[in-house]
Amino acid sequence: MIRNFLTVGGWTMLSRVLGLIRDQLLYNFLGAGPALDAYLVALRLPNMFRRLFGEGALNAAFVPMFTGKYETEGHDKALRFASQALSALVAWLVILTVICEIFTPIVISLTSDFQPSGDRFSLAVALTRITFPYMVLICAAALVAGILNGRGYYSAASAAYLAFNVIGIASTYIGYWGWHDVVFASAWGVTISGAVQLGALLWATKRAGILPFLLRPTLSPDIRQMLRRMGPGLLGSGVTQINLTVDTIIATKLPVGGVSILYAADRLNQLPLGVLGAAAATTLMPVLSKHAATKDAEGGRASLNRALNYALLLTLPATAGLIALAPILMTGLFAYGHFSTQDALLAAECLRAYAAGLPAFILIKVLSPGFFAHGDTKTPVRIGFFTLAINLGLNLALFHPLGYLGPPLASTLAAIANVLCLAFILYRREVFQPDAALIKHATRTFGAALLMALWVAAGQKLLAPYVIYQHGLLRVIVMAFLVLLGAVIYGGALDALGIVKIKDAVAALQKRIARRRSR
Repeated sequence: MIRNFLTVGGWTMLSRVLGLIRDQLLYNFLGAGPALDAYLVALRLPNMFRRLFGEGALNAAFVPMFTGKYETEGHDKALRFASQALSALVAWLVILTVICEIFTPIVISLTSDFQPSGDRFSLAVALTRITFPYMVLICAAALVAGILNGRGYYSAASAAYLAFNVIGIASTYIGYWGWHDVVFASAWGVTISGAVQLGALLWATKRAGILPFLLRPTLSPDIRQMLRRMGPGLLGSGVTQINLTVDTIIATKLPVGGVSILYAADRLNQLPLGVLGAAAATTLMPVLSKHAATKDAEGGRASLNRALNYALLLTLPATAGLIALAPILMTGLFAYGHFSTQDALLAAECLRAYAAGLPAFILIKVLSPGFFAHGDTKTPVRIGFFTLAINLGLNLALFHPLGYLGPPLASTLAAIANVLCLAFILYRREVFQPDAALIKHATRTFGAALLMALWVAAGQKLLAPYVIYQHGLLRVIVMAFLVLLGAVIYGGALDALGIVKIKDAVAALQKRIARRRSR
C-alpha cells in the first residue's frame, strides 16, 4: 500500500505544484480584484458538483461495488456495470448542465453575495457559462479513474489530472500575451482540460483492457443498488459542499478582493491536503473494500493503522511548516504584479487558520473509507450534518469579530469535530483500533514536527521581517532556504527518534531505481 500511496501522492504533488504556478500567474496578472473574484466563484461551481457527483458519493458507492463484482463475478460483469454507471452519470449531468446554463444568474445569486447590478456578478455569470460543461467531463473522468484505481492502475489515473493545470498555465499565458483577456482565456482552459483528462483516462482503460462504453441509461438492479448506496453519500457530500458554499458566500461579503485573498491561502493549504488526502483515500478504499469482502477484520484494521501512520508522517510537518512560515511563503509565492505584499500578509494569517485544521481534513479522508468499504454511507451523513451546523454557527459568530479569519477558522474547528466523531464511531465498531506502533510513531512524529517548526520560526524571525518587503528573488531565496532547513531538521529528527532511518530509506530508493532500470 505504501508504494501505491507514494505513487498517487507523487503525481498529485506534481499536479498541485503546477496548480500553484497557474495560480501565481493569475494573481500576478489580475491581482486581488473583481475579475479574479468572479473567476474563482465561476470555478468553484463546477468543482462543487465535481466533488458531489464525481469524487464524492458516486466513487464511495461505485468503487467498492466494482471491486467486489470484479473479484466475485469476473471481468465482463464488472465492465458492464461500469458502463451502465458511466452512461447514467453522463445523462444526468448533461441535463443538469443545460438547466444551470439557462438559469446561471439564479445560481450565482444563490452561491454568492455579488450584487446583481455589479460588474462581479455579470462577469461571474459569463464565466460560469463557459466553465460549467467541465462538470460533465471531469465527473465522467472521475468515474473512469475509479475503474483504473479499482484494478490497481494508480499512475494512469493520477497522471491524467495534470492536464488541468498544464492547460490552465498555457491558457493564462495565451490570455495575457495573445488574447489580452486573461480571465476568459483561463475559463475556456478549464473546460478544454476536462475533455483532455477524460480522453487520456479512456485511452488508459483501453490499454488496460477495461474500456467502458456508453449504453442507453437504464435503472438496472446494479444501478439501483448503487443509487441506494449513493443516497446517503450524496447527502453527506452535499453537506460538505454546503459548507464550502457558506464559506464562499461569507467571503463575497468581504471587500472586493476578499474571495481572492481567502482562495490564495486555501490553495497553499490545499497543496499538502490534496496530495496526502487524495493519496490516502484513493489507495485505501480498494484495500479496505477487499478486506471487507473477504471478512478480514484484522487486515482491515492493520491497513487503516498503516495509512494513518503514513498520513501523519507527512501531514504533521506540513502543518507545522505552514503555520511557522506563512508570511514568507505567501509573499515569496504570490506577492508579485498586481497582488501586493499587504494582500499576501493578510492571506498568510488566513493560511495559519486553515493549516491548523490540516491534520483533521486529511484524517477525514483516511477514516471515511472505513465506513464506505463496509457499505455504510449513512453514518458519515449524520456526522456531516452535525459539522455543517457547527461550521454555519461558527461562520456567523466569527465573521464580524475576526473578518477574513472567520471562514478558515470555522472550517478548521468543524473539521476537528468531524474527525473526532468518525474516529470514535469506528473505534466503537472495532474497525479502527490504534495499535502501540501507531501511537508511538504519532507521538514521535509530532515531536519531530514541533522541533522543526521552532527552528524555522526562529530563522524566519531573523531573516524574514525585512526580506518580505524586498525584491522577489531575495524573498524566494530566503523562503527556499527556510523550507530546506525545515526538511533537514525534520529528517534528522525522524532518524534520531528511530521513526525513519535515512540510511534504510536511501537504500530502498536505490533498490527501487535499480529494479526499474533492469526492466
